[in-house]
Amino acid sequence: MLKAVILIGGPQKGTRFRPLSLDTPKPLFPVAGLPMIQHHIEACVKVENLKEIIILGYYPVSELAQFINDMTQEYKINIRYLQEYTALGTAGGIYHFRDQIRCGNPEAFIVLNGDVCADFPLTDMVEAHKARESSALITVMATEATRQQSLIYGCIVEDKTTNSITHYVEKPSTFVSPLINCGAYVCSIAIFQIIAAAFTKKQEQYYSEGHENGNGVAGKEAIQLEQDILMPLAGTGRAFVYTTTRWWSQLKTAGSAIYANRHYLQLYRKQGHAERLMQGDQPNVIGDVYVHPTASVHPTAVLGPNVSIGPNVVVGPGARIRESILLEGVHIEDHSVILQSIVGKSCTVGAWARVEGTPCDPNPNKPFAKMDNVPLFNADGRLNPSISILGCNVSVPAEVILLNSIVLPYKELTRSFKNEIIL
Repeated sequence: MLKAVILIGGPQKGTRFRPLSLDTPKPLFPVAGLPMIQHHIEACVKVENLKEIIILGYYPVSELAQFINDMTQEYKINIRYLQEYTALGTAGGIYHFRDQIRCGNPEAFIVLNGDVCADFPLTDMVEAHKARESSALITVMATEATRQQSLIYGCIVEDKTTNSITHYVEKPSTFVSPLINCGAYVCSIAIFQIIAAAFTKKQEQYYSEGHENGNGVAGKEAIQLEQDILMPLAGTGRAFVYTTTRWWSQLKTAGSAIYANRHYLQLYRKQGHAERLMQGDQPNVIGDVYVHPTASVHPTAVLGPNVSIGPNVVVGPGARIRESILLEGVHIEDHSVILQSIVGKSCTVGAWARVEGTPCDPNPNKPFAKMDNVPLFNADGRLNPSISILGCNVSVPAEVILLNSIVLPYKELTRSFKNEIIL
């Protein structure tokens, strides 16, 4: 029997996802028509003999209760949300709820970070882990990145013959290895002994140093899976790597949601969920497009490629939408253009208006290039070109142009903007 744990953090996290996370918890932000972590749940339920999915975070229970209920009914599997009392780190929550995870005596459990998106090879990972059952405490999913980009991830050095991890460094200052940690793991139950040792060490450090560091409860109980568990396990022959060439990306910024949207739409076609896509034989649909059944799209509007349209959206005659996500209740009036943008809940875009952003895609000419999660501002204090984002309830009047700009919720624009944050 297997279990899965999905780590979603809390409202203090996901700040780079604002303003989209101001009215929707980041794990529930819809990508390709489904909440972000529903893609994780779909990947987990495909694993044979997986009996329970536990979601760990410190969002209030009320914010996830309806989602958990819907997922349990849809996938006919036991799904629970366990709320941490404070931010406990990537391994602290697992240790805090260790009895819930060990309940029923599973042979192993899967751990997924909630802010990664991928074509998860979970069944293959579980098989690889079971094949080394006597020695493996943890199997880490990894992929290759460029030399420069590897510095912003956890870097893995592996023994090519045994696939064991010989060295692990989180965000190194110099190049260590192009192999990076993907934030997906298969763990044996015995790993709790290692986490317990790390927890005891943290406690001893906390009390020997005194309380003057001001870290409070989190300082003595927060445990990071990467630094506190993987780094000490590297070189012991107990940690192994499973390298994948499938698509993988982090979902740290709103710009990365457009990139993830494109790949999840492609996966629908590959993995037998083509019914979720609008049929491409329609003259005004280009490529992969998801339209919610309650949305109303005028037959003269042109959609795609890579567009997701949420519930109760209205798209008027002659509108053009490409590489964009439209959230619930959006109204796009006649002949408007939406390119490389995310339009928040209940926004209105007037007739002949244009909302356009700049794509943040990986460099297609570089093998293994990943998404660059560039900072909001460059060294000169100017806004870096990125996708355009409208927070919820924003009104864009007719014939206005919005380029590479971010608009916070409840704004009524009166003129055109370029490369600005409208507060």
